[in-house]
Amino acid sequence: MMNRYSIVLKGVFLLLAGMFLLSSCGASKEVLYFQDLEPGKSEIMVSEVRAITVRPEDKISIIVNSRDPKLTDLFNLPYVSRQLGLSSKTYTIGTNQGVSGYTVDANGDIDFPVLGKVHVAGKKREEIASLIKHELVSKNLVKDPVVTVEFLNLYISVMGEVNNPGRFSIDRDRLTVLDALSMAGDLTIYGNRSKVMVLRQEGDVQRVYGINLTSGEHVYTSPAYYLQQNDVVYVEPNNMKARQSTVNGNNVRSTSFWISLASLLTSMGVLIFK
Repeated sequence: MMNRYSIVLKGVFLLLAGMFLLSSCGASKEVLYFQDLEPGKSEIMVSEVRAITVRPEDKISIIVNSRDPKLTDLFNLPYVSRQLGLSSKTYTIGTNQGVSGYTVDANGDIDFPVLGKVHVAGKKREEIASLIKHELVSKNLVKDPVVTVEFLNLYISVMGEVNNPGRFSIDRDRLTVLDALSMAGDLTIYGNRSKVMVLRQEGDVQRVYGINLTSGEHVYTSPAYYLQQNDVVYVEPNNMKARQSTVNGNNVRSTSFWISLASLLTSMGVLIFK
């Protein structure tokens, strides 16, 4: 009788071990990134590079420098600082102690000192800098201008199952979804690697793009690989997180589940061979 009981216990142990291994294998496939890529072998054509371009309501800074600071001060907005509780204002030139920005109007224009209206919507930073420089030189206003353009209020948001969700400023011309997830501290263990969504406002349409991080080809060829200002990246919770929200957390990946199953099968074996 003891031999038969031992055989049942061994069978139960092997069954539990097999189920645990299968569960572990499934979990690893859900967590690993770029599963279709092999070092030194995989080559993927990245989707069309999309640099950040300026839109209406964006705010940018434009700083003009040259060998004659007094001359270039005419083309730099004054930086206005006001201390709380004081009525007086302090004005300084943007090149020295602060930066004052231009807000792009509904027509895509900014009102630049001396030059007047300048259309900047749809242009990249270097294109705006080149345009301002050309206007200053062609109109014989500054002979050797150096124009620097920076973004001031451009952001993307990262939500869902990431370690540090939040709103992040755009400080470069090209920002990828991988950059955004890195800034948010990567996905948590509960993030669904196969279902990351990018929500983008395109005119009057709210578009939703899906990205599967377990496939390198899917990531790099996605039209949402390069992000735009105001994009929202959302990481959906995976099945593990969903199961943990069940009553008492009694799911296939929980310790209590395995203990309960082992106890049940052992009890059944005892009753059968009693």
